[in-house]
Amino acid sequence: MAVKLAGKRVLVTGADGFIGSHLTEHLVDIGADVRAFVYYNSFNSWGWLDDVDAQHRDRFEVFAGDIRDPNGVRTAMKGCDVVLHLAALIAIPYSYHSPDTYVDTNVKGTLNVVQAARDLGVERVVHTSTSEVYGTARFVPITEEHPLQGQSPYSASKIGADQIAQSFFLSFETPVATIRPFNTYGPRQSARAVIPTIITQIAGGAEKIQLGAVHPTRDFNHVRDTVRGFVAVAEADAAVGEVVNIGSNFEISIGDTASLIAERMGREVSIVADDQRMRPTGSEVERLWADNEKAARLTGWTPDYAGRDGFRRGLDETIAWFTDPANLRRYKADVYNI
Repeated sequence: MAVKLAGKRVLVTGADGFIGSHLTEHLVDIGADVRAFVYYNSFNSWGWLDDVDAQHRDRFEVFAGDIRDPNGVRTAMKGCDVVLHLAALIAIPYSYHSPDTYVDTNVKGTLNVVQAARDLGVERVVHTSTSEVYGTARFVPITEEHPLQGQSPYSASKIGADQIAQSFFLSFETPVATIRPFNTYGPRQSARAVIPTIITQIAGGAEKIQLGAVHPTRDFNHVRDTVRGFVAVAEADAAVGEVVNIGSNFEISIGDTASLIAERMGREVSIVADDQRMRPTGSEVERLWADNEKAARLTGWTPDYAGRDGFRRGLDETIAWFTDPANLRRYKADVYNI
């Protein structure tokens, strides 16, 4: 049975994060009844949901909990028709430091979600994967049939989570679809990610930009395209039991990305290699470039920010947000955030 999110009760895990907050706003805009699962903390912070504009603020319900707690996950899911599961630890450098937390959050957390969804008879679950599970591309563009390679504890934990999600579809016919976004960027992203770290350093007046490896390539996907991808995958019956890449099908190196950002900001900068930002040699993912044909075929999704022109347009919007003084002051551009 086809699922349309308008009018549905939708649980978004990780709603307090970068992509999750944008997704929450979009779901409200299309008429979904949203329950936003945020990470419990004693500050009563809802993450980026604290900053949504007035037209969205009172139009979703907030549930504070911990994705690692099965009882809390089950309670949050009661009465929901659809679950969009984004909650995860995603920082690659921190996964070298604390890999155990990635297994608990990403693997066990996903198990909690699909187990509760199975028991409660949820109509659709969209599990969030990552392009990092492919590791360095063995062929390009990368299709969903590309081998999985756990080149960091983070990517290994996401491979485990993906397999848990798929196992519930195969074992119990739980209606799970897996969305595999490539490198999402846009307003609100953590400075841990490369595009915000470049923008904030330049905006802070730096002429020498500290980065890790600049030769690897990435397929950057604007957050609006990623959010539309979640809706498209959730609503497509053909996506159930499938893995679907969401990427722009445009490849660019980190170094060229930095040059393009500097150009868009009207600045001349040089790049300095920072050892603490370098991944271990065998862990660096050298090349990512998405094949997005399956997404178009199964769901009708195609990127609005495609190619170099789309990337420039997305960067301009991202730069405008980060260089707003009210937003920039949230970031510590002079401190490396793992």
